[in-house]
Amino acid sequence: MQPKLYIVIPCYNEEEVLPITAGLFLEELTDLIGKGKIDGESRILFVDDGSKDATWNLIQDLTKRDRHYCGISLSRNRGHQNAVLAGLMEAKDSADITISIDCDGQDDVRAMEQMVDAYLGGAEIVYGVRSERKTDSFFKRFTAEAFYRLLNGMGAEVVFNHADYRLVSARVLREFADFKEVNLFLRGMFPLVGFKSTSVYYERKERLAGKSHYPLRKMLALAFDGITSLSIRPIRLITSLGVVVAIVSFVLVIWSIVRELTGGTVPGWASMTCIIAFLGGVQLVCMGVLGEYIGKIYMEVKGRPRFIISERTEQQESHEHS
Repeated sequence: MQPKLYIVIPCYNEEEVLPITAGLFLEELTDLIGKGKIDGESRILFVDDGSKDATWNLIQDLTKRDRHYCGISLSRNRGHQNAVLAGLMEAKDSADITISIDCDGQDDVRAMEQMVDAYLGGAEIVYGVRSERKTDSFFKRFTAEAFYRLLNGMGAEVVFNHADYRLVSARVLREFADFKEVNLFLRGMFPLVGFKSTSVYYERKERLAGKSHYPLRKMLALAFDGITSLSIRPIRLITSLGVVVAIVSFVLVIWSIVRELTGGTVPGWASMTCIIAFLGGVQLVCMGVLGEYIGKIYMEVKGRPRFIISERTEQQESHEHS
């Protein structure tokens, strides 16, 4: 029996690119069905993340043209990670496998066949990994690779050059549903679930249309979320830094006393200012990192829902009632 596949696609203000990429997703889905690798009831599930343009209207139109399209709309913009999670949780009770992929057409849809083959071969999670970064600027390539190395250095389990293009089995999703944290960094959370996994390599292309919704500010925020959500090593580094500064300060105190007793002191405003500024800067940085962790704890203990689905297309509504 072939597995039923749901392709989960988060969308935010994608009215320019959606009419182009929707056909590519459908073409790949029907090709996999025709080859007998997935069930004929497989679906393409769009997740509208509170778009302000005509994205939701386009999704509704697509579902009327072909039964393989379906969609849900979130009550407001919740961010890319929550939109992916909403689609996965929506699909986990209907599908045998899901593949999450962005709407912009940069990820190679042809890699889906390799992912399905890997699943049929026994893998529960298949990571889509970029084989190279030709389309990135030098700055983006350098910072992205440095970020992955930093995460691994901090003790987080992440797959190098993997974003959110992955196949996940329903079995894994049922276990993943028990992960209740509000601060999401999915590419670092799925390795924590375990189960057999593998990787599929592909070349990433330029965005087919529209503008990227991940400027540098959001990329840095996601990177910081990834580090603080998956590792407590920054706090341990603060402790180590505090010990080093305390030792250096103690040595300077001893040195100052000796200089005073030997009569070798000369009043110095500059040296005192430098020491105060250094210690003040270290304290502020340490307080900022600790504050970030406390803020995350604050958000977690509230237990607010990570997403709210406000609308479903007819296909999803009929499924909910079946």
